[in-house]
Amino acid sequence: MSVRERDDHAARAVAGAAGAAYDPLLQALTERLAWRLAAAWEPDPGAGDRLVCVTCWNAPGAALDAFAGVTRATVLSGGAGLPGRVFGSGEAAWIAEATVADGLVRREAAASAGLRAAVGFPIRSERGTVGVVELFGEQPREPDAELLATIDLLGLSLGQLVERRRAERAGRAAEQRHRATLQASLDCVVTMDHDGCVLDFNPAAEQTFGYASADAVGRDVAELIVPVELRERHRAGLRRYLADGEPRLLDRRIEIEAERADGSRFPVELTITRIDVSGEPVFTGHLRDISDRVRATAELRASRARIVEAADAARRRIERDLHDGAQQQLVSLAVDLRLALRRLDAGDAVAARELIVEADTALATALSELRELARGIHPAVLTEGGLAPALNGLVGRSPVPATVVAVPRRRLPAAVEAAVYFFIAEGLTNAARHAGDVQVQVEVVEPDAGGRLVVEVRDDGYGGADPAGGGMRGLIDRLAVIGGTLSVISPPSGGTTLRGEIPCGS
Repeated sequence: MSVRERDDHAARAVAGAAGAAYDPLLQALTERLAWRLAAAWEPDPGAGDRLVCVTCWNAPGAALDAFAGVTRATVLSGGAGLPGRVFGSGEAAWIAEATVADGLVRREAAASAGLRAAVGFPIRSERGTVGVVELFGEQPREPDAELLATIDLLGLSLGQLVERRRAERAGRAAEQRHRATLQASLDCVVTMDHDGCVLDFNPAAEQTFGYASADAVGRDVAELIVPVELRERHRAGLRRYLADGEPRLLDRRIEIEAERADGSRFPVELTITRIDVSGEPVFTGHLRDISDRVRATAELRASRARIVEAADAARRRIERDLHDGAQQQLVSLAVDLRLALRRLDAGDAVAARELIVEADTALATALSELRELARGIHPAVLTEGGLAPALNGLVGRSPVPATVVAVPRRRLPAAVEAAVYFFIAEGLTNAARHAGDVQVQVEVVEPDAGGRLVVEVRDDGYGGADPAGGGMRGLIDRLAVIGGTLSVISPPSGGTTLRGEIPCGS
């Protein structure tokens, strides 16, 4: 089927749906005015420059039936034929002898059907010419002024019919679009009447609440999806609105709990609107399951709390390490120096020298402890040299054999380098604690096109690590601070991979 044939077929389908409204009028018109065939034409909805025959009525007879078939199958474009001429001018046109008329597209078919005279008149509305009616008779006819005046009035009446039908068609189309939108919506859409009973329950609501639409429609919304302790508030709010018309919750987004068919509850974001229809009020509720959002928010808060607790614990540990380690060494050093001074004052140079040697040893020990403590807070080599030397030093001190497979040589943002360093440090510690006698590989991959740095700590140990276990919580929190994520690959068959992805910008 060609494109033109397909368009013509579609046009005739539209015409067939519209023609039923014309048929009684065309039949009455032909019978009362003694014409043999009448046809109604309107613009093709898909191509406004073409006219299609929306219906055709004729008196009995095989020849007339054949001409009616030709007429129904004809699509006129560019002002062609009698209907095209009338539609273009907006004025009635009379053909006294159709068999000799120029520009009559169906002239041969009309002659075969014994049709001689023809008249066409416009169908008019406030939008202008909206269609054409043409009449055919078996005898030549000269223009009739009285008939032209009659059909002019008839054209106005038919225009009202066309507009009414068009409005009805637009209304049906709008209803279909509305219905399709409800069906396709990812949000739950529940419509209720002024009594609080369900009128509509879309597929998303079916899936979310566990009720079939057929079972939900007609039921009380409060009994259906509102938790027990909130039902009276819901009903009281509806009564109050119906009584005074003062909205409290309409057109606002609120977060509230809803209840599924199985009795389980979940948080939703709810917006209630009143539909603009005549009669008693009708309301539509748009509900969105926000369980994931609430869960993520709670997890974020918990993560922040854990980070604060970890920071507090770290500060306490540093204070304890300083107090029990370097601070004690420095106190001992101060005591030794004071004793050495007294020995010198007393003239005992040998004893003073022994005390100074002890002080020197204590000082070396204190400095060593301070350096070790500083490395745990933030290694100087990371600040001065970047990831490559810092990770080489880290794996060199690892309690399990470890190697660095790859690491960017260029410097990265300080916060990213610190996160990578301590992520790997914790990964090595976890491997030593839980993986047994293992070999560990450390790999840091250059940021990809999306600006994400990938860090992996891989071991060949027992596997079966719990991604939600306490050992992973610190890693998750550390990465979350700078927008990173952690994934754990640890099949029971053996081996664990900790994979961190960190936004790096470049």
